[in-house]
Amino acid sequence: MHWPYADFMHIVRGKVTRQAHVDVPFGLVEEEFGRNGFFGRASHLYRTRPPVEWQSVEGDLAPAALRATELPGLRHKGPWSGARVAFVENADVTLSMAQLETPMRELYRNADGDELIFVHQGAGVLDTDFGPLAYQRGDYLMIPRGVTYSLSPDVASSFLIVESAEAFEIPDRGLLGKHALFDLDTIEAPNPAPHEERGDFEVHVKRAGKMSTIRYPFHPLNVAGWKGDLYPWRLNIRDIRPILSERYHLPPSAHATFITPSAVICTFLPRGLETGDPGAMRVPFYHSNIDFDEVIFYHDGDFFSRAGIKPGMVTFHPQGIHHGPQPEAVRAGRSKERTSEQAVMIDTRRPLSLTAAGAAASIPNYHLSWTNEEDR
Repeated sequence: MHWPYADFMHIVRGKVTRQAHVDVPFGLVEEEFGRNGFFGRASHLYRTRPPVEWQSVEGDLAPAALRATELPGLRHKGPWSGARVAFVENADVTLSMAQLETPMRELYRNADGDELIFVHQGAGVLDTDFGPLAYQRGDYLMIPRGVTYSLSPDVASSFLIVESAEAFEIPDRGLLGKHALFDLDTIEAPNPAPHEERGDFEVHVKRAGKMSTIRYPFHPLNVAGWKGDLYPWRLNIRDIRPILSERYHLPPSAHATFITPSAVICTFLPRGLETGDPGAMRVPFYHSNIDFDEVIFYHDGDFFSRAGIKPGMVTFHPQGIHHGPQPEAVRAGRSKERTSEQAVMIDTRRPLSLTAAGAAASIPNYHLSWTNEEDR
């Protein structure tokens, strides 16, 4: 039988707080046990010890951290398809890193999925069927499935790439209004700039995971005009304005930037912490990943919920195991008033798997860092 959300009675048992994330009873820690990525039914459990203080974890559930900018094969000098090194993947989403120092010799088209490219380092030009877009550090470059493009760095560039079998959309802002987080006027779309060169031009096309090559005697980016509502575009994280609450720690879903039916991409940015109530949490609460795997790419700043994390690193927390702030972050959060972190979080409904490259770049014993405070 299907039970609507409204039909479930809210029940209170034992020692709790009246307001979640505020005035947690002394000697207890709070865990949020919830469905659908903080949007569904939830309970709050008040434990005598943090649920992350395990002695060991065996199997695929162990949380992982990896140095994404040090993946084996990342210095590849060949075609763009080979320069992308995947580190986690499932049937819906593949997360990769890539580096470019010189312009792509070939053009590229992905017939398997949309691509969201985050510029971790560098600057240059993304050239597409629709025209060019200058890119810089902190840009999201949205490239719909089937768009032909090339990248030409002016400065050596490093990219995080989210490849999705389903289209990326901007989430509904609900009661916040359509101008919240970022105004749609901050999105930049390309102006046509048709190439007229003749010569020998290759387009490498990915379809069903395999590569094909199309050759042209003229430059294939030759569109002189376009109209419609499907096109590549650019958004810089400086134009995202995170929502805040002085008296309540907002869940990660409040920072959602893009969604697909099977994934959510959030952007964590510098913001004021919860200084309006001495009892309010200032660091993320412990929680169980029930419906989503969670990956965070750390771009810049001070990552206050994790010790030992530096720009260019990634954490991976699978479904079915708890996570939350490390001990050092809990102590620092008592007096900290702002966070300076810049990070991209990708949550997926279907479980992700580390690739061989991702495993090779992983930090040993990261899953013990909640009790040891340092990677061992």
